[in-house]
Amino acid sequence: MSGIGWRVHGDGRRVTSGAVVAPEERLSWPRTIGIGMQHVVAMFGATILVPAITGFPASTTLFFSAIGTFTFLLVTGNRLPSYLGSSFAFIAPVGAAMASGGMSTALGGILVAGVTLAVIGLVVHLAGARWIDVVMPPIVTGTIVALIGINLAPAAWGSVQGAPLTAIITIVAIAVVTVFFRGILGRLAILVGVAIGYVAAVLQSQVDFAPVREAAWIGLPDFATPTFDASVLGLFLPVVFVLIAENVGHVKSVAAMTGKNYDELVGRALLADGLATTFAGAGGGSGTTTYAENIGVMAATKVYSTAAYWVAAATALVLSLSPKFGALVATVPAGVLGGAGTVLYGMICILGARIWVQNRVSFSDPVNLTVAGVGLIIAAADFQFVTDSGLEFKGIAIGTAAVLVLYHGMRAISSWRGTHYEAATPASVPGGIELEGEAGAPAAAATEPAAATEPAAATEPVADGDDERSAEGAPTA
Repeated sequence: MSGIGWRVHGDGRRVTSGAVVAPEERLSWPRTIGIGMQHVVAMFGATILVPAITGFPASTTLFFSAIGTFTFLLVTGNRLPSYLGSSFAFIAPVGAAMASGGMSTALGGILVAGVTLAVIGLVVHLAGARWIDVVMPPIVTGTIVALIGINLAPAAWGSVQGAPLTAIITIVAIAVVTVFFRGILGRLAILVGVAIGYVAAVLQSQVDFAPVREAAWIGLPDFATPTFDASVLGLFLPVVFVLIAENVGHVKSVAAMTGKNYDELVGRALLADGLATTFAGAGGGSGTTTYAENIGVMAATKVYSTAAYWVAAATALVLSLSPKFGALVATVPAGVLGGAGTVLYGMICILGARIWVQNRVSFSDPVNLTVAGVGLIIAAADFQFVTDSGLEFKGIAIGTAAVLVLYHGMRAISSWRGTHYEAATPASVPGGIELEGEAGAPAAAATEPAAATEPAAATEPVADGDDERSAEGAPTA
């Protein structure tokens, strides 16, 4: 071993064909620093976009993103490469909490979500991760991820209305960059698209640079403390399910790409992300999650060294100590945010559908059909429920609860009664197989789903645009 805990891979200068740089290895320090900088660029757009949308200080979010990554690397024993950036799953509950009680109330919700995830991580580490697959099969995980994206749609429209031309330019720029450029630039379509939209906004005099000129070059981030309002805490608990899915998917993706089994680190990963989110909630940052954008960088470079992530976290920490940088991020206008949000929220929704597809979820099964349909409609309509004590639940929380209760309740009754045939619904359209065989044979006999249970979650990394993401990830993006 050399350096501070990594052995040098080969000659330290190149990665031979078919080889990968393992988490416990590194290239020469100049090359490792360069790759670490790539990870900063990869996570940068999504990490700063979340505070830009929610109104949180960008520098503070970046600070706790760095602290969270350090924490993750330490808790996982420096064995699991990952960068912890801002989670998009927090946007909806943070927006609702900000509207009712301000930033401190939102921070209280983030902290509670972090503590909950940390406790779950500790339980998984001690008892194993099998119960996660039982409680959250692909139909449940996919629906929860999808309903979060759908529920955010009105927020995107609200921002687009402020500057529709700028929003359209941003959307078109993201789309074109995604398919026009190869390599790292294509992977950074969101960041590049936001930059192009920002330039368009500047040309239309939509940006005020006065706060940037007044901000200092060097200084500590703006820290804040949380307060707790029971009426909004319920909005944050569904996010925990998304964070679980993202972390488990991340571990499986890294395992698939490196050829190693990291199942024993699932509990540590959940615990680490829980602690990182708790720290953020305690000090004024956005909730964190493992970033699929950085998986894309690892897949492209074949370098999975955790040393690169220490470099990335250190770089983010330095950037967070510039108030001028935070002020610049805060100038991103509504039109740009609306355009980027339209793309990102849509991606979140489709990521949920991708989980269904990759795990071959059968929608000829009436349980799956009902669970997904009810959950998505609740989120789209943003159902609301307020208890007599003032505890408030909205579309994401109610949708998540409905998905869990419906799935496990219907599956239990279905198993008890032996009712596995497809229900007569608008989705009961013949696909062709039902018509094979003897003429006049009842089509109902062919409508029984191939399997009543959900297959195990996919473990291979898959492409999301140009990024490689796990089967259960989300943009976090």
